[in-house]
Amino acid sequence: MKIIVPMAGRGSRLRPHSLTVPKPLIPVAGQPIVHRLVKDIAKVLKQPIEEIAFVLGDPAWFGDDVVKSLEALAESLGAKASIYRQDQPLGTGHAIMCAKPSLSGPAVIAYADTLIRAEFDLDPEADSVIWTKQVDNPEAYGVVKLNVNEEIVELVEKPETFVSDQAVIGIYYFKDVAVLKEKLQEILDENIKNGGEYQINDGIKRMMADGKIFKTGTVEEWMDCGNKAITIETNERMLGFLKADGDEALIAASVTLENSKIIEPCFIGEHVVLKNTTVGPFVSIGNDSIIENSTLKNSLIQSHTTIKNADLDQAMIGNHVTFDGHFKAVSIGDYSVLE
Repeated sequence: MKIIVPMAGRGSRLRPHSLTVPKPLIPVAGQPIVHRLVKDIAKVLKQPIEEIAFVLGDPAWFGDDVVKSLEALAESLGAKASIYRQDQPLGTGHAIMCAKPSLSGPAVIAYADTLIRAEFDLDPEADSVIWTKQVDNPEAYGVVKLNVNEEIVELVEKPETFVSDQAVIGIYYFKDVAVLKEKLQEILDENIKNGGEYQINDGIKRMMADGKIFKTGTVEEWMDCGNKAITIETNERMLGFLKADGDEALIAASVTLENSKIIEPCFIGEHVVLKNTTVGPFVSIGNDSIIENSTLKNSLIQSHTTIKNADLDQAMIGNHVTFDGHFKAVSIGDYSVLE
């Protein structure tokens, strides 16, 4: 099994946090988004992963440190890492085709801007599985249309009349991804664009027209990381899941507590110092940060950051930040100073 991860986008909706760190590498509940996504997919697949292909953007942005991080992620799952580049933002289908040498055999394609919780078996009769989540407002999403055999027969973007309540979340399984590659090559050769870009859906629709069987794999939880508010919410939900699972250490042994209290669930990284501070619930703090004379809840703090005299709720603060004040709902990017 292979996993293909297109992740070349800059994540503009998450600025200022994505100005210095590519969005898929921003930690949520202690791990980068893409790391959690790939590990959760591997857990659902319940089979060995032989290769993980990452499609990155400009090397000036996705540099050597990013590549090393992704290679280490693949190695941790016993897989080979393949690195490809998408030099122009030409759409989801184009991004997949940038990894053309890896597009053979069974594969999962997953866009690195979402996190999931799921437990299901892949349907052996299906040529492809499109992962979906039941939603209350399907008119706001791309959804699947099913026939009487529960097979997907159409993809409908933001339907004005009810089609189904199963929203496409951007994760796909293909029994042989080379079939998708063939169809996407046709799309590129014929210069077929939607919204000015080459889309994966156009390749999928051609597979459906050829009679390929598509089924749904429904996830229990679908968590976005698109902007500050939803990323904080995702951090909260993920911390709750991890605490319930009990299979991941959330508070490092090297944390220093001085007249301070942690209200779980929280993630507290290595060598964090808490002085006269209450942290939690639902707070993540990255390595080597110092929090003094503060109260933090429902917040996401990255590494090497110092916070003093703060009362924070729904805050997202980046790396290498110095913050001293009494602001509340803040969004502060890397290397900022508020005193």
